[in-house]
Amino acid sequence: MMALLFISKSDDPRAWTQALKALLPDLEVRIWPDVGDPNDIEVALVWKPPPGVLSRFPNLKLIASLGMGVDHILSDPELPPGVPIARLVDEDIITQMGEYASLAALYFHRRLDDYERLQGQRRWQPLPPPDTVGCTVGIMGLGAIGSHTANRLKALGFAVAGWSRTPKSLPGVECLHGTEGLGPFLTRSRILVCLLPLTPQTEGIINARTLALLPSGAYIVNCARGDHVVDEDLIAALDSGHIAGAMLDVFRCEPLPADHPFWGHPRVHITPHIAGLTRPEAAVLQVVENIRRVRAGEPIRNRVNPGHGY
Repeated sequence: MMALLFISKSDDPRAWTQALKALLPDLEVRIWPDVGDPNDIEVALVWKPPPGVLSRFPNLKLIASLGMGVDHILSDPELPPGVPIARLVDEDIITQMGEYASLAALYFHRRLDDYERLQGQRRWQPLPPPDTVGCTVGIMGLGAIGSHTANRLKALGFAVAGWSRTPKSLPGVECLHGTEGLGPFLTRSRILVCLLPLTPQTEGIINARTLALLPSGAYIVNCARGDHVVDEDLIAALDSGHIAGAMLDVFRCEPLPADHPFWGHPRVHITPHIAGLTRPEAAVLQVVENIRRVRAGEPIRNRVNPGHGY
């Protein structure tokens, strides 16, 4: 009998077990650290598994991520070679992420951060009306989430630019790519939304150099990975006034330590990694489909290319 090992500190194992068993009644689900016989484990469904754990199962045939990102798997130096890894490409998460990014862009565009400060001062002061058509939102990363978000923002009336590692084409979106396209992309991005996968090439991509290329008074929205941002560089850009505000959902260390300067910064808005949350009832079909494919000896869906990092 095939056994699946569930490893996650942030996802509900009972909800996932119920969802999996409803579709695959013969599937045995084990919850880490109660592994039982390691030889039984053929599928690992994981979020941030402890380093080295996945190498303990000699019959492992599939590693499935509980989220759309896979950096939490690929960072394991003892990752078993040759075992296929499936990322989750979940329409429900994509929709949530698009909602979050759109909300953050509108929040800054309509200057609600300024109005909150005025409210704290008990001041009734209308600010100049926004120019939506003249405001370019730059989307870093044009994968499933980035493309969806670009279309949402375009529908709201924003000018939208996108940047990706390789060339992409989206109707009505100015698409730039590669090292040569990054600078021109940044210089026109009034609101910068980071939706990149985390790879060695994208780690720390929001830094002093790239922040300086943004227009004065630009805004940062990061709902991808905390390691995309060099924290001290962002704080310096906020303190100087070059960056007017930041909406951050992800951080290098999570939970964000209580003494981190982001908490008390008047221009930083924090949410606790909730921009896109996996719901078992929405995501289970993809996991089950890949388990069926493994059983049938067929290629899995949404297989990760470790060389690309996604």
